[in-house]
Amino acid sequence: MQMTRRKLFATAAAAGAASALSPLGATPLLAAAPAEAFKSTGVYRYKVGDFEIVQLMDGARTMPMPDNFVVNASKDQAIKAAEAAYMPDGKVTIPFSPMIINTGSKLVAIDTGNGLGAFAASKGAVGQARQNMEAAGIDPKKIDIVLISHFHGDHIGGLKNADGSPAFPNAEIKVPATELAFWSDEANASKANGFNKAQFPNVKKMMDGIKVSTYEPDKEVAPGITSIATPGHTPGHNSFVVASGAKKILVQVDVTNIPSLFLRHPDWHALFDNDGAVAQATRHKIYDMASAEKMTVVGYHFPYPCVGHVEKDGAGYRLIPVAWDPNG
Repeated sequence: MQMTRRKLFATAAAAGAASALSPLGATPLLAAAPAEAFKSTGVYRYKVGDFEIVQLMDGARTMPMPDNFVVNASKDQAIKAAEAAYMPDGKVTIPFSPMIINTGSKLVAIDTGNGLGAFAASKGAVGQARQNMEAAGIDPKKIDIVLISHFHGDHIGGLKNADGSPAFPNAEIKVPATELAFWSDEANASKANGFNKAQFPNVKKMMDGIKVSTYEPDKEVAPGITSIATPGHTPGHNSFVVASGAKKILVQVDVTNIPSLFLRHPDWHALFDNDGAVAQATRHKIYDMASAEKMTVVGYHFPYPCVGHVEKDGAGYRLIPVAWDPNG
């Protein structure tokens, strides 16, 4: 696909895009739960034009830095980058955050988190999105559309309840056509890198029995939401532009993993990226455009609440987190 600035951000004025977020007023579009129902602080509400967005914390994993976390750089370099971001000594922390969008006519989820099975297995470290949905007053049965960006477990794990039943029983589940074709063919496992090869059985288990429809890049996949092919992380990985009126945001999903490593060093290849060279090219293309247009960017693995701006910084980029006022 040919991605051009005009094609992605044709109507985005820099001044308007820089102020795309506005605090949620006293009368939210989604029903608010009583204060005593809040079990965590993993609910962040903001507006893009007339759309209300709820960013859900799904938890985080902290682990010793794997030897090959950065495939084309040394472990020492990766540890130094993590230390520069004040992560625990010799470790790396990866947060997770799906989102719900109320367009006024549809309730749309972008990805689903690790799921309730992972919540039990991790003793609540991940898989928190469901309880945070409840805290935000969102009923999974009322979700109209679930947009899946790609098939890694932290994005599709929440499609099912712990007993295997559909978590969003009344929603249309939309998946990228290229992504579905890749993971549906077992022969592709031999072509995948080590991490993705190991994901095939889990993808099959998670997607088994889930009725899906497919979408293509550069299409409106829900009201005001357009898909963008951003391959490399997986062959069919998609990101999204969410637009309402003159306001829009770029939901980059996993174009980069941890920004303090792979945004600062966009030429580093993460072990999760199936094709590191393609992922690298995608990062430069997306972030050059986003920084030029001063777009608001949302990252699935950005520090919570996962919303900010990307600026060029030497050979790499840096993330400027949104000024978060929970009382705004």
